[in-house]
Amino acid sequence: MESTQEAMSGNESIKIMLVEDHPKYRKVIEMAINAEPTMELVSMYGAAEVALRSASDMESRDTPNIILLDLNLPGISGLDAISKFIEVMPSAKIIVLTQSNAEADITRAVKTGASGYLLKSSTVTQIVDGIRTVAAGGASLDGDVALHLLKMVQNPPKKESAIVLSTREREILTLLSQGMLKKEIARELDISYGSVATYIRRLYEKLDVQNAPAAIDKAHRIGVFEHNDNSR
Repeated sequence: MESTQEAMSGNESIKIMLVEDHPKYRKVIEMAINAEPTMELVSMYGAAEVALRSASDMESRDTPNIILLDLNLPGISGLDAISKFIEVMPSAKIIVLTQSNAEADITRAVKTGASGYLLKSSTVTQIVDGIRTVAAGGASLDGDVALHLLKMVQNPPKKESAIVLSTREREILTLLSQGMLKKEIARELDISYGSVATYIRRLYEKLDVQNAPAAIDKAHRIGVFEHNDNSR
C-alpha cells in the first residue's frame, strides 16, 4: 500500500479523518480544514470505536492520509486506539491533537506510532502546518512536546545499549527530533537527499521503529545516545 508521502506526490488533496468528541472544537477544525484548498475533511467521528468500525467499510477514495486523534475520548482512549488505527489503515499517519502535555502520554503516543503530537492550544495555522508537515513525511510536534523529546536525547538513562549509531546517524536523529524534513536535513548537513533517506531508513531498521518520534523515544529508552558518546 502506498505511503502518505507517495499519495501526496501529485496534486491530490490531503484527506483527513477527525476523531474528536467535543462538537465545538470539532467545528473549529472542520472550518480550518475546509478553508484549505489542498485539504479535504473526508470523515468526522466522536468516538474511536465508531471510526474504527467505519474504516472497514470505507471507500478507497475516502481513506484518510491523516488521522487527527484526540486522546480523551469516550470508550476506547486515543492512546489505545493508535495501534488499532495503524492496523486497519496502515497508510494513514496519525497526529494526536489533545489538551494533554503529560510526558507519559507523549512518550506512549510516539512509541505506539503517532507521527505528530499537537496541543489544542495550538493555533489553527500551527495545526494546518502540522498536517502538511506530516503528509510530506515529517513529524509535527508542539513546542513543549519537542522539548520533551530533546530532553530525552540530551539526558539518556544510565544503561548500555547493544545498538550503536554512527556520528552521522546521531546527527540526523537529533535533527529529526527538531522536526526537520529530509530535504532540510540534507541542506543542514550538506549531503544529498538520497543519503539522508538512506541514513533514516537504516536508523529505523536498527531501532526497529516506523517513524521519527518513535526512533527518538526508543533511542532514549535504551540508552543509544550515551552508548555512542562513550564509544567515540
